[in-house]
Amino acid sequence: MKKGILIKFVIPVMVLVMMVSCAQMGEILEQAMNQGPLSSSEVSMGLKEALTIGTEIAVSGLSTENGFLLDEAVKIFLPSEAAKAVKLIVKIPGGKKLIDDLVLRLNRAAEFAVTKAVPIFVNAITSLTIKDAFDILGGNENAATQYLHGRTFDSLYGLFRPEIKKSLDKKLIGNLSTSRSWELFTNKYNSVARSIAGKLTGIKPLHHKLDEYVTGRALDALFLKLSGEEKKIRDNPLARTTVLLRRVFGSVNR
Repeated sequence: MKKGILIKFVIPVMVLVMMVSCAQMGEILEQAMNQGPLSSSEVSMGLKEALTIGTEIAVSGLSTENGFLLDEAVKIFLPSEAAKAVKLIVKIPGGKKLIDDLVLRLNRAAEFAVTKAVPIFVNAITSLTIKDAFDILGGNENAATQYLHGRTFDSLYGLFRPEIKKSLDKKLIGNLSTSRSWELFTNKYNSVARSIAGKLTGIKPLHHKLDEYVTGRALDALFLKLSGEEKKIRDNPLARTTVLLRRVFGSVNR
């Protein structure tokens, strides 16, 4: 009977005590880590970890289907100069669908291009120096994003643009690509803009090359999302998902 009581009550209690002790031990170890000064290697590793997490979240979010299209903060619309023409076109039967399809293709092209960003980001992150890390840690809320922007923008632009152009040049229904549809649209629009009536009403010609326009918007979106992830890690302790992140960024808050 006593043996049965031991098994039924005492052993579970011992296991519970051990589990609590392990949890407490983890807290003690983390507190011990947080007491000493940060080493250069910790700051460097912490910033690299933060950048890696931020870029992974930003890229994965934008590269999913409708990652651009359903996010009003980054959705790619037609250039603002075309707003007057768009308002007229959507009133024509089938016009709204035409514009919606064009906008859809712009966003799909951006989604596809963003998937190519990871290797370039990884290269920039691994080349982060200790001085860079300390400058970023003590910088403003998007210092890490600015670091990546400065070291990756040109490479990303060079990589994104041909991918986006390839996507926009694909032949669609009626043997017309998105690029060709845009070209026909702008030619007609510009002929009106350059007419006397167009000048009197203040219509300005469109000079956008569609692949350049979408590439610029896609990169703006990517760094906007990255900046948002950086701010979360800096401001919200719950976003610091590892001991190293809590130690490095917690030191700034203190």
